[in-house]
Amino acid sequence: MTVGKPADHQDQAAKVPTLSRLGDHDKTVSSSDEDIRGRMVKDRDGRDIGKIDGLLIDDVESKVRFMEVASGGFLGFGERKSYIPVDAIIRITPDEVHISHTREHVAGAPRYDPHLVAELYPYYGYPAVDGLFPPIGGYPHATSDMTTSTEPGR
Repeated sequence: MTVGKPADHQDQAAKVPTLSRLGDHDKTVSSSDEDIRGRMVKDRDGRDIGKIDGLLIDDVESKVRFMEVASGGFLGFGERKSYIPVDAIIRITPDEVHISHTREHVAGAPRYDPHLVAELYPYYGYPAVDGLFPPIGGYPHATSDMTTSTEPGR
């Protein structure tokens, strides 16, 4: 059986990136040393924001775009999730990730909506490119090499 070329509208739809949580498929961070999940996020003043629960990658370029940061709550109840662009990272230590924004700024961010994700970039001061994702620097590509993950399910 052969597969023909998709219709133009399907071709365009295939180019529009969507986000998925790293670990929801066979991708992982390219090096386990670069996996920041589980680390505490600190604001520009060194105050705690929360813990990185997950990373969101785009399915077109396989780049990590957002950190999913959990804060507050007790045993998962009342916990708030913040989605912070990885562009905001200014320093990474073995236990912490420091960002260029204040805790108050993160708390005031729009709620994450997968269809309106480009709205988060301008809020944090980064331009969205044609309503999609801006070029990022510094944070690794996701890869399908499962051998680099140090923990199951990550």
